Amino acid sequence: MIAAAAADGAAGVTRRHSEADPSRTRERGASARGYDRVVPDRLHFTDSDEANALIASDPMALLLGFALDQQVTVQKAFSGPLALRERLGSIDAATIAAADLEPVFRDTPAIHRYPGAMAKRVHDLAVYVRDTYDGDAARVWADAGDSETLRANIAALPGFGEMKVTSLAAVLAKRYGVKAAEGLVPPHPTLGDVDSAEALAGYQAAKREHKAEWAKLRAEA
Repeated sequence: MIAAAAADGAAGVTRRHSEADPSRTRERGASARGYDRVVPDRLHFTDSDEANALIASDPMALLLGFALDQQVTVQKAFSGPLALRERLGSIDAATIAAADLEPVFRDTPAIHRYPGAMAKRVHDLAVYVRDTYDGDAARVWADAGDSETLRANIAALPGFGEMKVTSLAAVLAKRYGVKAAEGLVPPHPTLGDVDSAEALAGYQAAKREHKAEWAKLRAEA
């Protein structure tokens, strides 16, 4: 009886601590996902609060958003994981890998400007995460002890070229405090600098200017 009471009392203290300090729960969740500090409640990459919360809390959603971030706006790309979850019921790697994704992508409104190509890319990404990391997307960075290992892990993901490697690394370093990502952060503005809707608008303006300058240099070469 005394032992049971003591156990109940300890459980009550644990519950009270969790209820009084929600950050404790978030910290445990962050650790489990391979982050080095508290996970932000939102990543301000879309116009949807729900989509922003999903990509902040679910590592697979974050990878999906980056995979879709091509030939569409940032807002459209990072709204994709929520649209997929609404249509599939889940966005864990095994569910996505087993699904016939093309009709899911083509359903109105289409998830991406290029539904066929992006359905294949997302499928390939899910299969890779399922088979390489046992479905745990956070292991892409959690398993990396240094910057070069992290670079190799991200670059091995289907559809992730050098720009996506550094952009994802910037988000991991600046928004989640992943130490292995710090050495991969580029000097130019990235999504890692976006912490509000206003910052997103500024990032997109800077990105357009950067692309224009790059195109001019290529034309002059």
